[in-house]
Amino acid sequence: MTTTPRYTDEHARAGLATRFPEIETWENQFRGYEIVIDNPEFTSVCPKTGLPDAGVLTLRYVARERCLELKSFKEYLFCYRNLGIFQENVVNQVLEDVVKACDPEWAEVKGDFRPRGGLSTIVTARWPRPASTR
Repeated sequence: MTTTPRYTDEHARAGLATRFPEIETWENQFRGYEIVIDNPEFTSVCPKTGLPDAGVLTLRYVARERCLELKSFKEYLFCYRNLGIFQENVVNQVLEDVVKACDPEWAEVKGDFRPRGGLSTIVTARWPRPASTR
């Protein structure tokens, strides 16, 4: 049995230092409604194996003053296509960047990743974050 870890802290941080493009926004004209954006063809890459990760990425949020501009958000998500990053980090990074862009009342990002090696993964991150994780 090997004592050398197969996944390192470097793998865990992979992709997080990437400079993602700014997500554009536009002035919200109404209040109190939910927006759902679904990307059924989301892809990224495992930082350890280089194998593709594919799944459905869903963003739900209630806007305050600004709404996400969809083409800009789509182009932002394209940046993940060839990026080595763990699935858990994808979901949390997208949430952080959405919050930074539009300061929503609340937001949720869910990644439903397709099976690879017999395992599928569902990762959900919410804003505001629970007090114990800030």
